[in-house]
Amino acid sequence: MKSDCMQTTICQERKKDPIEMFHSGQLVKVCAPMVRYSKWAMAEGYGACLINKPELVQDMVKQVRNQVETPGFSVSIKIRIHDDLKRTVDLCQKAEATGVSWITVHGRTAEERHQPVHYDSIKIIKENMSIPVIANGDIRSLKEAENVWRITGTDGVMVARGLLANPAMFAGYEETPLKCIWDWVDIALELGTPYMCFHQHLMYMMEKITSRQEKRVFNALSSTSAIIDYLTDHYGI
Repeated sequence: MKSDCMQTTICQERKKDPIEMFHSGQLVKVCAPMVRYSKWAMAEGYGACLINKPELVQDMVKQVRNQVETPGFSVSIKIRIHDDLKRTVDLCQKAEATGVSWITVHGRTAEERHQPVHYDSIKIIKENMSIPVIANGDIRSLKEAENVWRITGTDGVMVARGLLANPAMFAGYEETPLKCIWDWVDIALELGTPYMCFHQHLMYMMEKITSRQEKRVFNALSSTSAIIDYLTDHYGI
């Protein structure tokens, strides 16, 4: 009976409209979609280059809306900003008018990579929208997430590389706990994750907890068994 009740509760939770999260008054924390080779994305005509094609973005949102009959189904987009911020505001307003549920804004232009994030631009976009807006860009700790949320006035934050380096970041950890590394090993082995992906995620997660010498040794490992032996010898897992 207890198991049945628990399953029913979980199913009901999953049926809730995601938009309800934004009405809680709490910081909404989102893991970003990640395209590994984002420059592969630009060449193919999708990704950040779509900010220069507002009519196409409108049509894409409209097509999704027309194909999905569920009223509560959410459709969101993630964009970068233009040098002329008026163009970005116009793009966002057109997407909203077409039926997008919320918008994530990475506060850099398509050409910018490591320059400071324009959080002031995200704030202006939020002030011109009626739907939820999510801030994205250079958030590497829960404290930074809360600060960006406060200064932009957005409805939440989205994080990419910060979560690669520390999957437990949203739980308040400053660096990846060993329990998180062990969980990843279990998941990867159970699902048969390709070695390169398995190894690379561990390299990200262990960035802050390994010395330069340890990084050289770990990054040179070439098999799953070698990784497990290394983790067992050095961290007892």
